[in-house]
Amino acid sequence: MIEALVLAADEGPEGYRDALRAVLAPEAAVRLCHPLGDAVGAEGLFELGMAPLFAAFPDLERRDLIRVAGRDADGAAWIGVCGYWAGRFAAPYLGIPPTGRIAAMRYHDFFRIEDGKIVEVQAVWDIPELMRQAGAWPMGPSIGREWQVPGPQTQDGLRVSGDGAAALDVVREMLEHLGKSTESVEAMRLPEFWHPHCSWYGPAGIGTARGIDGFRAHHQVPFLNALPDRNGDPANGHLFAQGDYVGFTGWPGMHMTVTGDGWLGIAPAGQRITMRSLDFWRVADGKIRENWVLIDPLDVWAQLGVDVLGRMREIL
Repeated sequence: MIEALVLAADEGPEGYRDALRAVLAPEAAVRLCHPLGDAVGAEGLFELGMAPLFAAFPDLERRDLIRVAGRDADGAAWIGVCGYWAGRFAAPYLGIPPTGRIAAMRYHDFFRIEDGKIVEVQAVWDIPELMRQAGAWPMGPSIGREWQVPGPQTQDGLRVSGDGAAALDVVREMLEHLGKSTESVEAMRLPEFWHPHCSWYGPAGIGTARGIDGFRAHHQVPFLNALPDRNGDPANGHLFAQGDYVGFTGWPGMHMTVTGDGWLGIAPAGQRITMRSLDFWRVADGKIRENWVLIDPLDVWAQLGVDVLGRMREIL
């Protein structure tokens, strides 16, 4: 099903539209990152998400790096896909100026399946990553390392198989202790769940952190300082696993109050916000070795009354 979408990108926009019609239920709920918004069915997904992308990238390719399938706690079937849209950035996209050269934008796409059809899509695309490649960056500098995030070290992201129960247990217990961050950093017990050489691959604006110390310094501490009451929203989250991989999607996946400084340069306004988080973990020998994370920072800024794309246009 998902493989067909990869091949369809080579057939151009109409070929991709036909592929969406073949795999999506007519009333499928489509939830895309800010500012793309929500739609219904294959036509809605194409017009809202794909048509502008094909207009900017006439030779658009879909390059999947990870595909994970499983069932969440309620028994719903999900497929999570991590990869890159890539091609020659030939025309503006959402006002981002084209480079005329190859560019890539990471996607985390999650699909809920019923009776062999996709009935729900939740997708975050790293739109700020295109701003960075185009030299049109309107936000503060990243603390982590900015680069094109790689696929799994094991190069098996498209060959995932087997029972994911053990990997799921590791991630679920890690998340439970991560939620104890209001008690102390030690309460999270990171060395019990994270490999010493772990890599945390965040979105543009945050970047990649390496190792437990890097994870703390380049993401976790600034995040917790700014959002000390952040908490997951299990009612809206879907956690599932296959083999050594675990996927999570939440729309939203977290809620918190902006009460401190130190994350994305956001001022501590005391405002309550939600956050969409779509994640993949790879577990090796009982510990998390790699974690791919996409949040929707443009949606976070929009909740705080800041139009990032409008600010970008002002500096061009």
